[in-house]
Amino acid sequence: MGQIKRISTKKLLIFFASTLIYALCQMLFSVLLMKEDLWSNFHIQLSAHYVVIFTMCIADYRLLLFLNKYLPYSKNIFYRIIAGTTGITLITLMLLWIFNYIIYDVFNISREGMPSLLIKFAFGMAANIPILLVFELIYYFRSEQKAIADSEKAKREVLLFQHETLRAQLNPHFLFNSLNVLSSLIYINSDNANKFTKALSKTYRYVLSLTRQPVVSVAEELDALDSYIFLMRMRFENSFTFTVNKISDSERNKIIPLTLQLLIENAFKHNIATEESLLNIEITIDNNYITVKNNIQPSTDSDKRGIGLKYITKQYKLYAKDVIIERAAHMFIVKIPYIQP
Repeated sequence: MGQIKRISTKKLLIFFASTLIYALCQMLFSVLLMKEDLWSNFHIQLSAHYVVIFTMCIADYRLLLFLNKYLPYSKNIFYRIIAGTTGITLITLMLLWIFNYIIYDVFNISREGMPSLLIKFAFGMAANIPILLVFELIYYFRSEQKAIADSEKAKREVLLFQHETLRAQLNPHFLFNSLNVLSSLIYINSDNANKFTKALSKTYRYVLSLTRQPVVSVAEELDALDSYIFLMRMRFENSFTFTVNKISDSERNKIIPLTLQLLIENAFKHNIATEESLLNIEITIDNNYITVKNNIQPSTDSDKRGIGLKYITKQYKLYAKDVIIERAAHMFIVKIPYIQP
């Protein structure tokens, strides 16, 4: 807490010092331009210029916050420049009116020998534009630093996700079930045993390849998913249905690897899948989302471990994307956004 206060105090000191120096420079420029005596009322001139510069800084900072919120450069650069120019023009005019009122109406200072409104406005704009530009540069560099930090954080999170995913796929329970199925197939159907081994190998190979790609195309994910679904069919046989509906051609869009596999794995973990109570899993691919839904028939199995929705949701949050989760009367629905269109 003390460290935060020290940092804040340091920034405030830098702000006051920089505004004071800038006000001094503006005062010297004004004195040279108007050919006035510098030392006759130095403290009054410096105080007046400092109040103007300080007020401009506060107003420009509020303007920058407003523009960044409602009209960022990423939205429309041309409109942002026009809005910024209009903003500092209005700020300058408003300050001119306020200070003219204070000088001429409150303090009753004579207008004789004072510069015209046009000269004051030009001088005010010349002083105001650099202030806004400095704030823009500060905001830009801070945004760049934040983007680099977020990128590093995203890389670490992706590596953690891949590690957790790999651990989930290699857990003894998964291997035990897979090897049990393979052992049975060897005696019952050697052809299916061979296909099962290849599908299992392809599934693990896909998982191991993910260290090189933080996102994959929908087409790649569906291709890898075929092997996983084959493994599930060998294990659960006719206890579930699986369909993929491609409403739009969005297979080149990018998503986080293993998203679909983990959602389907969750469906099997948390629901009953028997021939009497079919587990129906459906994937729909449209322009905006990949929708994965299954009917709800809760399992009494106590082993609920796994990556889960919270991990998937967290990964998409890193890309500023929201996973939509809906629970209808008898249907569980998850909508996955695309990372890249």
